[in-house]
Amino acid sequence: MNTFIEITRKVITTDDEGFKAETEEVLASVRAYREGRHGSEKWANMAAFSAATDLFRFRVIPGLEVTTDMRILCDGHTFEINSVEDVKGRGMYLEVLGTEVKPGG
Repeated sequence: MNTFIEITRKVITTDDEGFKAETEEVLASVRAYREGRHGSEKWANMAAFSAATDLFRFRVIPGLEVTTDMRILCDGHTFEINSVEDVKGRGMYLEVLGTEVKPGG
């Protein structure tokens, strides 16, 4: 657990004049283990199934169900959540695969 992350969700609000604004609502701030994509055997086996760029592992947050509709903010980068998995089915840790969102035009 070497990195601080924030789990957020996109919130769209409408002002009095009907214009929509998109903001990020922080649902939780936790410590997590982050592993970038590299040439290990584990990532090679997942390469055919996922476009994920990073793996995050953190403790289950009571009262919060992490879903693919959420995002992770880490070190100034934003990651879309591709999949969420309960590690060994024990309900203690979650393993999340995420794809980095790169601003572009």
